[in-house]
Amino acid sequence: MIPVTLLTGFLGSGKTTLLARLLKSPEFGRSAVIINEFGEVGIDHDLVAAAEESFVTLETGCICCMVRGDLEATLADLVARRMTGALPLFERIVIETSGLADPAPVINAVMSETGRGAGIVLDGVVTTVDAVTGAHTLDREAQAIRQVAVADRLIVTKTDLTGNRLEPRLAARLRDINPRAPVTTAIRGELGSGVLIGIGSVDALIPRAGSDEPTPAPRHNPSISSISIRRADPVPAVALTLFLEALADHAGADLLRLKGLIHVAEHPDRPAVIHGVQHVFHEPQWLAAWPTDDRSTRLVLIGKGLSQLWVQRLLDAIEAEVREIATTAAP
Repeated sequence: MIPVTLLTGFLGSGKTTLLARLLKSPEFGRSAVIINEFGEVGIDHDLVAAAEESFVTLETGCICCMVRGDLEATLADLVARRMTGALPLFERIVIETSGLADPAPVINAVMSETGRGAGIVLDGVVTTVDAVTGAHTLDREAQAIRQVAVADRLIVTKTDLTGNRLEPRLAARLRDINPRAPVTTAIRGELGSGVLIGIGSVDALIPRAGSDEPTPAPRHNPSISSISIRRADPVPAVALTLFLEALADHAGADLLRLKGLIHVAEHPDRPAVIHGVQHVFHEPQWLAAWPTDDRSTRLVLIGKGLSQLWVQRLLDAIEAEVREIATTAAP
């Protein structure tokens, strides 16, 4: 599977500078870069815009293209050309969004192609935040809040302008919006490339049982909240399906992102990884085995107006009803 990294962040937050530096590192040296929305001046954007062919080779050896239609079609075309030898065997895909883009539909596009067997998988969402103007931007721009909320990792840029430190007010805002995403600082776009690899693992996002790392408490941001659900008992497959359907009906567009590692009762030896974006839930991806001895079900939900108690009670109620029906139907 080819890992896909989504790089997002508000206007002027340093996405392109960060990407330009990353593509010079060995870990990102064989990458395919997709420019999701053209408009900002940056890494070879003018070259791509002027080219008749959608795909061009950068000086770093990476491939760059811009979306001239549907993102899902671009992803499928990119992978197909790699398979036929029309493009080099890139090892990673990086999607750079515009500063005004809502990341949820982009995540959905990646997951849709994963479900179609395109050979790609979402490795993680990286959001850049300007150290100087980030707090003010989060106060004014709802889109900036959404970009921070769905991130698996937050990169604070331009800290050289703040004395190489993270301002307390900005740090507090980032913790309030997304308490689970690790925060890393980049100075003039310099950042260890390993920080952005393998960041989207569901198992890595939620502390294992017995870990000294506490699970972040749910926040009560007026626009965005992030909650987690953990269950020791396996979940029946029917209950999981009904639970996801109920979430889609009741949360809909307010559910920015859902991800989870599920212990399905009918498949005790193979956990299911699930992803959801707004009202769309994708087919589970089955791991070959549990990554650790911890076989608990873990869910993370990010969205507007979410209540941890309501989500827990919803799953409890659906599971209890499914078990009662199964008991009644048994001979």
